[in-house]
Amino acid sequence: MRWLELLPDSSAARCRAFFTNHADFSDLTPTQYEAAYSWLGENGLLLDLRSSTAVGERVFRAALASSGAAWLPDADVLVRGPEELPDDALRAAEALGIPESEAYEQVSAVWGKVDTEARALIGSAGESALVRLISEATDARVEHVAAYSDSFGYDIAVHARRHPLHIEAKSTVRRGRVTFYLSRHEYETMRRDPAWQLVVVQLTQDLDVTAVASVSTAWISLQVPQDRGSFGRWEACRLDVSPDALVSGIPRLAPVLSPGTTGLLLPDAVNG
Repeated sequence: MRWLELLPDSSAARCRAFFTNHADFSDLTPTQYEAAYSWLGENGLLLDLRSSTAVGERVFRAALASSGAAWLPDADVLVRGPEELPDDALRAAEALGIPESEAYEQVSAVWGKVDTEARALIGSAGESALVRLISEATDARVEHVAAYSDSFGYDIAVHARRHPLHIEAKSTVRRGRVTFYLSRHEYETMRRDPAWQLVVVQLTQDLDVTAVASVSTAWISLQVPQDRGSFGRWEACRLDVSPDALVSGIPRLAPVLSPGTTGLLLPDAVNG
């Protein structure tokens, strides 16, 4: 905070001299100030020294985003109000002079940004891995349509004359929790396209596939919100999939898989 408060009107060298020689700043060592300066640079906080955002808020957000805190990826579930803020976030907020209510808002904002970026990376990895798995197990043409357009309402097309399949892939690295977002466009595609199938791809932290499962359209239809008036319409919703709603593999692929195929794409009973 001290660096960001002084740098807009002073050079780094002048700030260093100030920190070293002024009694008000003697509670930290020159080494600590240099470590703080490096941290600011690594987290991009030196790029806009005249930001209109309060210094404490900027530091708090950066500290959260770079912390690697185990609870942050699940903050939407674990932190549902200021009273549920973890101790590390509370201590940081107190040190920066940020009220608990504001700290909660910042946690929500950082989680949203981190979650969006992570979902994009994980989603792309899961789709690509699923395309490879299916391509290796069938002679049908497999097309990764989401690679060039998001207008289809699904990600992968299996072009089989008698058994076409349009797969909407949802990928996760979380264990014991399958949560994904369904857009209205994906839902409407599901309703009108009998070949549509939602598939969950379980990945490791290194983005290797460990499991594949299907979720029925009937289950999805029971979970989505309902439009209640003429002037309101839901555009996206989050679904938390219960374990009993997951069917291992992609059973609807069975008719087009090559003879002798085993592995993640088939139900456990078939593999077994």
